[in-house]
Amino acid sequence: MTETLSGALAGRFGEAAGLVTFEWALLLALAALAGHLVQRYTQLPKIVGYAVVGVLAGLLGFASAAWPLAGIGLFLLELGIAVVLFEAGARLPLRWFRHNPMVLVQSLAESVLTYAAAYLTLRALGLDVPVVRALAVIAMAASPAVLARVVSDLRANGPVTDRALALATLNTLYALTVGTAMLGTIDRGDDSMLTSIVSSAAVLGLSLLFGALLAGLLAAALRVLHPSSQDTVIIMLALIAACATIVTPMEGSAPLAALLGGILLKQFHRRPWVWPRHLGTASSMLNILMFVLVSMMAVQADWSHSITWAALALIVVRLLAKAGSLLITSAGSGMSLRQAFWAGIAMVPMSAVALLLTSQFVVASHSIGEQVAAIALPVILVTELLGAVLVGTALRRSGETTHAWRRNGVPPPAAEESRP
Repeated sequence: MTETLSGALAGRFGEAAGLVTFEWALLLALAALAGHLVQRYTQLPKIVGYAVVGVLAGLLGFASAAWPLAGIGLFLLELGIAVVLFEAGARLPLRWFRHNPMVLVQSLAESVLTYAAAYLTLRALGLDVPVVRALAVIAMAASPAVLARVVSDLRANGPVTDRALALATLNTLYALTVGTAMLGTIDRGDDSMLTSIVSSAAVLGLSLLFGALLAGLLAAALRVLHPSSQDTVIIMLALIAACATIVTPMEGSAPLAALLGGILLKQFHRRPWVWPRHLGTASSMLNILMFVLVSMMAVQADWSHSITWAALALIVVRLLAKAGSLLITSAGSGMSLRQAFWAGIAMVPMSAVALLLTSQFVVASHSIGEQVAAIALPVILVTELLGAVLVGTALRRSGETTHAWRRNGVPPPAAEESRP
């Protein structure tokens, strides 16, 4: 029966395209169903269901789960990340940093301490410096995609939610800037401070240029289109996809350009921002695809004894660094120690951005990249699954979810799209 089905698909669409399209359509449907059932019967985030489907698909070899990412799989991952980061950037108010500069201090302290803790731990385990530097950069980035998805599922709102989303967006910006810059020098052993600064500045400048162009085009479109119309959504997705196609071959970062474009758009478009409901639907489908793809790739890791211990050590020190840094810098930040702790716990998830950087390191240098991927892939898989659960726990314990409001007799906000 399988051969008959494959033959029918090959005859109508072509063997490769038809079979892959069928597998992905099946995976997306199963993932959406699994996410719904997981949330309904276990109260866990939907991401857990998506990731479990991706793990099973990776183990069964579904949908051409080839590593490292290339072709349409790489483009879909970059597009999904770009859409998520564009939305995250468009929700990041720069005026917040003027009124509360400690948010930036917390962000820098959290990223630097995470990098240092990961670097020192992995060096103590005997790993080579290029491998350690790459893994430390990957460890910096939390996952705005996981956070945004759990926040949307739980309809969370409050200081812990806002702070976690802002910090995850900022540390992703740092990781993409430094990580993309490292790709050109990882195989040359050129790790001087000056070279790193120059390369990072070049990546940031190029991505900022394309981000400004993206923001300018969208701001111009919003002058004649209603922000919540379907046409606006089509233009947004088309321009983000075009940006993702152009920036990467020019040695920039497509996700970083989208993130900066979202931040700049919020400055260009001064009117109150209502996020298009249609884009939320399209973004949700891209998110499901992205989470399935991440777990499909991550499950292919080699879970040897030494690799497992190194991955567990990185997970633990990363969690301690992020939570500890927010506790240390909580004074003057507008957050209590309890809120800072839960915001730090919400920084645990790693997902698509970490996977993209890992795949890029493998392509840039097979020898170093394979060592990076051997540890990064297990870390990504564990922190995506465990991190989604911890984010839900953090938001519930901080009293910012729908259940907490109902328990206290407070009506929840009308809709996620209306959040500033």
